[in-house]
Amino acid sequence: MAPLRLRHPKGISTLQVPLENEAFTVRGLQQEIYSITGISPSRQQLKSGYPPTALTLVPELPISSLGIKSGDQILVSEGGESITLGAAPARPQANNSSSLNPLQSLLPRGLSSSGPDYVETDAGVLIHRVVPDDNSCLFSAISLVFEQSIDNAQKMRQIVVEGIRKDPQTYNEAILGMPPDQYITIIRKPSTWGGAIELTILAAHFNTEIASIDVETGRVDNFTPPTGGSGMRCILIYSGIHYDAASLAPFPNAAKEWHQTLFPISGSSSSDPIVVAGKKLADILRSKRAYTNTATFDLRCEICGTGLKGEKEARAHAEQTGHVRFGEY
Repeated sequence: MAPLRLRHPKGISTLQVPLENEAFTVRGLQQEIYSITGISPSRQQLKSGYPPTALTLVPELPISSLGIKSGDQILVSEGGESITLGAAPARPQANNSSSLNPLQSLLPRGLSSSGPDYVETDAGVLIHRVVPDDNSCLFSAISLVFEQSIDNAQKMRQIVVEGIRKDPQTYNEAILGMPPDQYITIIRKPSTWGGAIELTILAAHFNTEIASIDVETGRVDNFTPPTGGSGMRCILIYSGIHYDAASLAPFPNAAKEWHQTLFPISGSSSSDPIVVAGKKLADILRSKRAYTNTATFDLRCEICGTGLKGEKEARAHAEQTGHVRFGEY
């Protein structure tokens, strides 16, 4: 018996089949798949290989006619709704950093719209999942990770609000940089960015480690729940002013339902295969200069035209003038 890995709408399964037995037909394989997935043989569409290609299913032929071998992965879909190979999303402008940041209109140099970057792993491909440039990118990325959708960014903000309220001893004025009530009012606004404080609270709420990988340096910042967590980890990609997510899929343009966003922790940041793949993904983005050094980049206020250097001067200018629109040049 030889193992085959099935990816199907209900999850991932391992199927043992007699690949060397010429009496075992394609119909027999389809019946085994039916027992696992509930998809009738007449409705099954199977793909294998890389990139995945459709298998020609002739029920009467031996399973060897499919050309599959021990350990191969088979993607199972139903009827005419084969796994979607959709167009790759264009990369939006990126503009996120730490909390309450005034830099709201910056585009990291070197980004292209040719499709998502990815890194091949033994388990699939780790893909850069770009989220919108709308000042809620951290919350959208977290929403993508934990709810498989970017549409619940405001819900993630409310989780942060509740985390601050529940732990006033930790999230006091000294930590927040302002009275907690004022911070809560500001962080609720869709125009306010999130950073380390928000990631710490969200990691605790979801009981999951959040590994944020910095594109410019390759540094991994781990936000770990106070109790040690559930043993699971997710990956965010940080460009200096923007957060995106990363997910594992069987191939680069797999439909979103095939993406995995939570991973068992199997080692430190230097040894865990998923984190290592995330760092390689950051290497690809760094080679494209898809990051911004917020301490040294040159800015111009788009309201009054004042030239500024780095986030520190931009913050000071925003506090003095109320101007919050900046461009990099």
